[in-house]
Amino acid sequence: MNKEIVHIINESFSLQTTENDFMQLLADKINDLILHDFNKLISALYRADISEKKLNSLLAENKNEDAGKLIALLFIERQSEKIRSRQEHRRDNNIKEEDRW
Repeated sequence: MNKEIVHIINESFSLQTTENDFMQLLADKINDLILHDFNKLISALYRADISEKKLNSLLAENKNEDAGKLIALLFIERQSEKIRSRQEHRRDNNIKEEDRW
């Protein structure tokens, strides 16, 4: 597990985990939010830019699975995409400085 992903998600959910127990604690936190503070979970999904369509599809296809773990996997996948994208854009030295975002 990428340490940067663990750090980003720990901050998003106010967790203090290590890479070893990260997945289970994240899934537990998400399950707790499903039951007790659904609006906070929706807000976190929105901030992380997780596709509602992808989430609904994943949950529908895996009805007997732990929703917390499924959603945790989406958070991890999305953060990995963001990190990869930032790294790719940093490497593009052919873009003029004034054209960079």
